[in-house]
Amino acid sequence: MLSEDELSGIFTTKIESNERFYFSKLTTSELRVPVNGNKFFNKHFAIVGSTGSGKSHTVAKVIQEAVNQKNSDYSGLNNSHIVIFDIHGEYEQAFPDANNLNASNLLLPYWMLNGDELEQLFLDTGDRNNYNQSSVLRKIITENKKKHNPSIDKIHFDSPLKFDIEEVYNCLFNFQNETYNFKSPDRYMIRGHEGAYTGANSISESDGLLLNPESRIETYFSQAHEFIPSRNSNVNKGLYADGTLDKFIERLDNKIKNSRLDFLFGVRSRDASFEETIKQFIGFQTEGQANVTIINLGRIPFEVLSISVSLISRILFDFGYFFNKILSTGQKTDTPILLLYEEAHIYVPKSDLLKFKSSKIAIERIAKEGRKYGVTLGIVSQRPSEISETIFSQCNNFIAMRLTNPEDQNYVKRLLPDTLGNLTETLPTLQSGEALLIGESIVLPSLVKIDRCDPEPKSSDIEYFEIWKEQWKNVNFESIMDAWKH
Repeated sequence: MLSEDELSGIFTTKIESNERFYFSKLTTSELRVPVNGNKFFNKHFAIVGSTGSGKSHTVAKVIQEAVNQKNSDYSGLNNSHIVIFDIHGEYEQAFPDANNLNASNLLLPYWMLNGDELEQLFLDTGDRNNYNQSSVLRKIITENKKKHNPSIDKIHFDSPLKFDIEEVYNCLFNFQNETYNFKSPDRYMIRGHEGAYTGANSISESDGLLLNPESRIETYFSQAHEFIPSRNSNVNKGLYADGTLDKFIERLDNKIKNSRLDFLFGVRSRDASFEETIKQFIGFQTEGQANVTIINLGRIPFEVLSISVSLISRILFDFGYFFNKILSTGQKTDTPILLLYEEAHIYVPKSDLLKFKSSKIAIERIAKEGRKYGVTLGIVSQRPSEISETIFSQCNNFIAMRLTNPEDQNYVKRLLPDTLGNLTETLPTLQSGEALLIGESIVLPSLVKIDRCDPEPKSSDIEYFEIWKEQWKNVNFESIMDAWKH
């Protein structure tokens, strides 16, 4: 019954012209529906929908519009900073000018991992010796940080300071194999330093290398030593040479030698500076600036996926936090950041498993505190009911697309106001690209059709039937296998 002008007036009356942000129109007319851009991006938002509902296109359209907005006729980039965690490698095609990071060029230094992340990376929760392993790992890494950062007074396990993982491995290896002089426990039977000891029954108090606790650690860092094996009662095994560290050291060795983890343990990551690491994520890299940084998680091994997401998220939150600390009273950050998590249920699920602990802590902290420091979340998922409730409940704006799973439908309905009535009943029947747009940023909850993005992400439906009707095509298996192996 309303005219286009009247409808437009309803949707625009409470939004200043400079705050209007468009990416959709009403499903029942050609009227473009504005949201308040400030309220949309400075509060967390969620985009949910079953596979094929158009989530990726919606994400691409929202971000494309954001990076194209300008408040004058200046040339070059606007001041947007957006990080997309891309699990399927979809968005590189939609953002040709983006800064693209993947396992081959990502810098994620292992020494920036905090205590929980280091333990999650190296310890096996099912190992009954886990407590002893944790204690040794904490002690050795803390000592190695002290060695490499002598000018810093207070250093602890969580300190984001450089240390040498190879030296840590050497020390653990030596703990695993050490033997000592039974008559003089401070003398360690390192091959080449065994004195006059011949392996016979007799042993003197001067046999072995005399080491105090400090020099012992320093000696053990230097290289993996060979020890005189324990024999009779003359040469005894060390405290940790009882097999409790064996599996732990094997896991550590496998991790640091795994070429697929070069982005964590490789020479480039090890030597990367704090500043260089942060700059790559917010588009300030030396080779060229970019509004959008796409982190392709597809080739990152699943066992370190959660840790990688956790570390990057925590680095960016801390950047926002310390940026805010140096501002004058009343001054606001001029580098706000949006972190967009594609398929968020994969690395922040509603689960208490230890392997998700780090990423949940990092992202839940951003959900609860990030807005104050100019760091906000965009949560994208086809299974909203599987996402951490702490994270999802902090979202103020929703783009709810077709949801066919009853659990997901009910989960979204519980988060939305009761005043919507039958509007939420449309969720299972929405067409691709249609969505229920609701939240603090829009005047009225509305059913909208998302505008087409250009260029599109690499997620468009494959025309199965049309392709199947074509003539048989040969496959280059050699190239596929080569890519698969490497």
